[in-house]
Amino acid sequence: MTDGATRLAIDIGGTFTDLALERGGERWTAKVLTTPSAPEGGVLEGVRAVLAQAGIAPGEVALAIHGTTLATNAIIERKGARTALLTTEGFRDVLALGNESRYDQYDLNITLPQPLVPRRWRLPVPERLDNTGRVLLPLDGEAVARQVGFMRAEGVESLAVGFLHAFVNPEHERRAAAIVRDLWPELPVSLSSEVSPEMREWERFSTTAANAYVQPLMARYLRRLEAGLAEMGLGCPLFLMLSGGGLTTLDTAARFPIRLVESGPAGGAIFSAHVARQRGLDRVLSFDMGGTTAKVCLIDNGRPQNSRAFEVARVGRFKKGSGLPLRIPVIEMVEIGAGGGSLAGLDAMGRIQVGPESAGADPGPACYGRGGARPAVTDANLVLGRYDGERFAGGSMRLDPGAAEAALAAHVGGGLGLSAAMAALGVVEVVDEAMANAARVHAIESGKGYEGRAIIAFGGGGPVHACRVAEKLGVRRILVPSGAGVGSAIGFLRAPVAYEVVRSLYQRFASFDRAAVNALLAEMAAEAREAVARGAFGAPVEERRLAYMRYVGQGHEIAVPLPPRGLEEADVAAVRALYDEEYARFYDRPVPGSDVEVMSFAVTVSTREEAVQPAADMPDTPAPSPLRRQAVRDTATGEVAEWPVHGRAAMAPGAAVAGPCIVAEDETSTLVGPGWNCRMDALGYLELSQKET
Repeated sequence: MTDGATRLAIDIGGTFTDLALERGGERWTAKVLTTPSAPEGGVLEGVRAVLAQAGIAPGEVALAIHGTTLATNAIIERKGARTALLTTEGFRDVLALGNESRYDQYDLNITLPQPLVPRRWRLPVPERLDNTGRVLLPLDGEAVARQVGFMRAEGVESLAVGFLHAFVNPEHERRAAAIVRDLWPELPVSLSSEVSPEMREWERFSTTAANAYVQPLMARYLRRLEAGLAEMGLGCPLFLMLSGGGLTTLDTAARFPIRLVESGPAGGAIFSAHVARQRGLDRVLSFDMGGTTAKVCLIDNGRPQNSRAFEVARVGRFKKGSGLPLRIPVIEMVEIGAGGGSLAGLDAMGRIQVGPESAGADPGPACYGRGGARPAVTDANLVLGRYDGERFAGGSMRLDPGAAEAALAAHVGGGLGLSAAMAALGVVEVVDEAMANAARVHAIESGKGYEGRAIIAFGGGGPVHACRVAEKLGVRRILVPSGAGVGSAIGFLRAPVAYEVVRSLYQRFASFDRAAVNALLAEMAAEAREAVARGAFGAPVEERRLAYMRYVGQGHEIAVPLPPRGLEEADVAAVRALYDEEYARFYDRPVPGSDVEVMSFAVTVSTREEAVQPAADMPDTPAPSPLRRQAVRDTATGEVAEWPVHGRAAMAPGAAVAGPCIVAEDETSTLVGPGWNCRMDALGYLELSQKET
């Protein structure tokens, strides 16, 4: 893809659909309300708007990249397909038993996440493999055929197949799928040996069931979107953002939609990482606050943290182990129900509670005037004077302050004896603390801190709340990039075409089978390269290999890099020594005399990242005159004052303004709180720094 090519990015959120269009050094953005009943409708509306804004014909777009939270929402809201699980006889209850852990061991009334597949549709068939893949009991094909008849009678819409030890030998799963497809060709089938070919049965079965659960919904949506874009005149390839930060083809995404569960937030992390490299920042916190959720992610040395495990639909907020486990490559972050549309009210103890329920795009917050009666964070920001109701979203929407005040008074202030304004202050302070607490938890779980970090704030709400969140975390520097309101969409345009393949092959270094490992790695590399080649357009690619290792008897692995080629005899000893070094880095010292075992291997192939030159310093230039003044209630003091409002478009690189003030643009506004300064850098980014006290 040449630098002059026209590229389009589309990010569907719970409230807004964001679009970014780039050609050469120019960029155009748009933000439209999401259409939950038919998401492609909002997408097509937004595409028309951004193309008209740029004066570009649909046929000129060379590449479209899409990210969405539809798969996540379907799992959270339990609105996926009627899914069955075909599994080894005797193991139908693996999904319910899990690993028998309790995320809160002292809660006698603990609520555990319920499997996506009810027991009635967890269907056993006789077959058995041992841990080496050797057949102990052949697959009973007649039993599979009988279960197909049962599924037809039950109205099943999708099937997951998960057999014991199928990650070593997938033959039984493939034979079962062939029988099912012969008898019922139109039934979507997901195989655990393809979706998540790793050991640990609960995680593998859960991931496969989740893939099957969302596959019909996602496949239909993606095909409708593809057809709608083609009808509009966009005949370019359509790529999907993966949860791990890479891009993949539409066909691959339709087969493995579970890899898209965090595609939107992943785009935000990629965006932050790119900005961090541009500014030469080694340690940052990515802070993405949208209409439905807020996402925080730690980025060190220009790269976000990655993980192979993820939980979705947690029943316990901030509590690991309270969600459904997914074994997929993912950018590690914390996501909470704290967005502009998050609904506020009082809990059973009379305390202000914000989220996780959201007003979404329909009906939206009370101030939208679309039928919403309950107050949301946007209503609170409007009542506090942080938004201009006449100019919200670049003037495309008019907000109703009266409706916001009435909703806050009825649902928050009335029960506490507070005015609408003070209720709004309480709502904003609660949501700011929730986001700061999520960031603290994420840092603690990662073994990191915030001293010396900067915050990169984006999303429609990120720049509005960044100063207060930074104060709570002790962070003194904030960066608000250009296009911050549609940051995740811009991140899609910065993502490499990439694909990761993970396989389990148990090895001990005392008896390391180098030939078997090399054969597996070569097979994995070929699969990843084939997936990437479809979207790389001949661009050079790079390969990264990892081994997930642990001392024998331990429960968790550490990722150790491998050379991107076949292993030689000397490499085996070097990798073993490197594991001791990595272990000591995490846990201070290695374990002498203990053998090491490899549980899984991972191969990632991706197009090479563009080299980024850090931005140069800019001399000071005159500050712009305020566009107007706006009465704003400060959340830290509760006092009301007239804050100047500056237009971001009127600021030149090097211009600085002192807080308190607002820097307004179409997709968002940056609040510069008391005690903060704001300066535009050479890239057009806003840099906020807290004044020394």
